[in-house]
Amino acid sequence: MTNAIRLYFQYIGISIRAQMQYRASFVMLSVGHFLATGIEIVGIWALFERFESLRGWSLAEVGLFYGLIQVAFAVAEALGRGFDAFPAMVRSGDFDRLLLRPRSAAFQVAAREVQLRNIGRLAQGLIVLLVAASALNVHWSFARVVLAVSAILGGACLFYGLFVLQATLSFWTTETLEIVNTVTYGGTETGQFPLSIYRPWFRKFFTFVIPLACVSYFPALAILGRDDPALGSPIWFRWLAPLIGVMFLLASLQAWRFGVRHYRSTGS
Repeated sequence: MTNAIRLYFQYIGISIRAQMQYRASFVMLSVGHFLATGIEIVGIWALFERFESLRGWSLAEVGLFYGLIQVAFAVAEALGRGFDAFPAMVRSGDFDRLLLRPRSAAFQVAAREVQLRNIGRLAQGLIVLLVAASALNVHWSFARVVLAVSAILGGACLFYGLFVLQATLSFWTTETLEIVNTVTYGGTETGQFPLSIYRPWFRKFFTFVIPLACVSYFPALAILGRDDPALGSPIWFRWLAPLIGVMFLLASLQAWRFGVRHYRSTGS
């Protein structure tokens, strides 16, 4: 286990050094990512400037949702780049070479690349999260801070699991299905707002099928000390909900192993 962790960080170090060979490019990409994602929060601010509240939710409260989901997705996208770009490896036959090495395929794909430009999204989401946290009338106890961190980690696991599932589909399709992007990149748009503003079928989908609510909506309710107007969830569940993100990742890795066992090579 220790050897695997050491090797993983060596892989990551190689990826970072390769990207830092072009530092000006790295800075411009990071700043561009910061500004591009920053447009979203400007749009949300304009919405509240016009209507003041969104079905009883304030700008600071929505900022909490936004910050949690953006930071979680930034971490997952940065570390999950190998799975996100995996379809190209299957088409080119590069994945066949990984299977010949004395390490698990998932480990090698996971350690293939870290996307440094996501520092821009991470910084932007973290700024919004800290500003929203300071504007909220919430006593930030140690338990609430731990819950916020757990929500971010659970969210990162959830999005990482979605990238793994997207890569797994490549074993049976020549191109990954675009519908997966509706629950990865589209999921970030959904998680930026409270689940209670959506239609009932939409709430159920992002709670019981893709448990996005478990890493954003339920923990945020516990942090804010608000009741659940959408699903009437118990208080204890809101505090434990981020663990479902971890469980989702573990289930996704099981699906990945199933795909690897049934992989029949590129055929080229």
